Amino acid sequence: MTDAALIAIEVVYATPARQQIVSLSVERTVTARDAALASGLDDFFPDIDLQRAPLGVFGKAVDDCQLLEAGDRVEIYRPLINEPREARRAAAARGDTLGNKLQGKEPKGSQ
Repeated sequence: MTDAALIAIEVVYATPARQQIVSLSVERTVTARDAALASGLDDFFPDIDLQRAPLGVFGKAVDDCQLLEAGDRVEIYRPLINEPREARRAAAARGDTLGNKLQGKEPKGSQ
């Protein structure tokens, strides 16, 4: 294999406490899942499942078989702790909005 058959990409994973970026040189036919598996990020973060974790490229969700281009950044996503629709429903049930929480305002009726 020649260097011309390789492309440079990055694979990233982050938690609230830390992030890790791995630069790789891979074949032009590499898929997003192949890149995630080749990254070795499960050595840094033993809790992630590189076989099943959702993936994206530059913030856009992609399928496992998405072919990568030179310079792509594959992102390995963590599962959501709070599903956004459920969080909005819970806020509404409290008489609150997520916007108030983000702006530091008190929920209605708590004053």
